[in-house]
Amino acid sequence: MLAAAALAYLPFRAGAAEPGSAPVILVVGDSLSAEYGLARGTGWVALLERRLQEGRRTARVVNASVSGDTTAGGRSRLPALLQQHRPAVVVIELGGNDALRGLPLSGTRDNLRAMIRASREAGARVLLLGMDMPPNYGERFRAQFRAVYTDLAREEKVALVPFFLAGVADGPQAAALFQDDRIHPNERAQPILLDNVWPVMLPLLPPSR
Repeated sequence: MLAAAALAYLPFRAGAAEPGSAPVILVVGDSLSAEYGLARGTGWVALLERRLQEGRRTARVVNASVSGDTTAGGRSRLPALLQQHRPAVVVIELGGNDALRGLPLSGTRDNLRAMIRASREAGARVLLLGMDMPPNYGERFRAQFRAVYTDLAREEKVALVPFFLAGVADGPQAAALFQDDRIHPNERAQPILLDNVWPVMLPLLPPSR
């Protein structure tokens, strides 16, 4: 929250965008943002676009999320996405699949850092969505994994949602908010995910025209 507020006064440089075009919010994520197992248009990214329209905010959402993607995949895809869409805001929602596959946390950290810096160099503000792992992964690993996000947000001075699945994975109604695979949030959970992102994203958005 504080990181987002601190960045709110910085000027936008999404400079290569066409004059007069709506600024772009680019979401680079995995299945949690790619509407895996959901009806089209019901995921949190689609709800974000709807909320922006209802609030008469001049921004366009591009969902470049890919189910199963890792931070390495996002890092490799990002340069072309930045060149194509010239975003004003980049939302990074990656890392969960790295941990599920047992990939080194150092690689996850390096990939996320590279994505943050590439986005900033392209003139975008960055919002990092933090993740956690289930208790069976052990508290030591979970703390190390969470620290990847909190440390990067502090070091790189970017906005952070500490736990993207807050109120979904850790709430009293968790069992009712997941699909049958117990991994992916269902349609009922999507507004909660958006509400986790919205207050941190809002200070990063360009002023309405």
